[in-house]
Amino acid sequence: MQLTIHQIDAFTNELFKGNYAAVIDLDTWLDDQLMLKIGAENNVSETAFTCRQADGSYAIRWFSPLMEIDFCGHATLAAAFVLCEQHHLSQVRFHAAAVGELIINKNSDGSFAMTFPKQAPFAAPEVPSELLDGLSIQPIKVLKNKQAYFAIYDNEQDVVDLKTDSELLRSLLPLDVVATAPSAKYDFISRYFWPANGGDEDYVTGSIHTGLAPYWAQELGKTSLSAYQASSRGGHLHCDVAEHTVTVTGHAVRYMQGTLFLS
Repeated sequence: MQLTIHQIDAFTNELFKGNYAAVIDLDTWLDDQLMLKIGAENNVSETAFTCRQADGSYAIRWFSPLMEIDFCGHATLAAAFVLCEQHHLSQVRFHAAAVGELIINKNSDGSFAMTFPKQAPFAAPEVPSELLDGLSIQPIKVLKNKQAYFAIYDNEQDVVDLKTDSELLRSLLPLDVVATAPSAKYDFISRYFWPANGGDEDYVTGSIHTGLAPYWAQELGKTSLSAYQASSRGGHLHCDVAEHTVTVTGHAVRYMQGTLFLS
């Protein structure tokens, strides 16, 4: 069996920036263990598998090198880029078991606007010592949602300078950790650490902006926000917050297309 694989840099309009994802569009689903092995072999933060449904929408699943992931924004952007290019689409509707329907529109400037369910964080009733001990700079407060702990800082340089202990943060499974602060150039910046689910630091994490954007919208008194994920590759996102949704917009560029040979 041969499958076409695409590698896309998401949340950037430059190669070697943003976050890379692999995309494989299927006619029928593969065995779960085989998809997990492909994700591990690819060794990018996520491999997105898509499968066209009878109503014209696409089911989507995401695999890190370690496990299947409930929700991944940058690999959704990468998958939309591939499907729009292949089938000359301006809109893609995805369905995912954990988050429901995801609607992605391709804009006239080539960017992709992805409408996701809002996942605003709330005050963490208990802050694990492993979280605080795993951060080299202590946050001013800690929030959480179903995806991650939110370490809030009032100085963006603290986020840039932050060092983490991956062994301690790994013990927070199934939650990851995002550090965030207001920014002079953007509305807010962030960094995302996920040693329990994928790797030490993710380059650009679209999904966590469904929590970051509502928090900063409330703090800053605005619903349209610019964001930057301050990883070593860096990525730009624009977020629009509505009552029940967050629309995350970004660009993507193709890096590679190839063929998988599976016996």
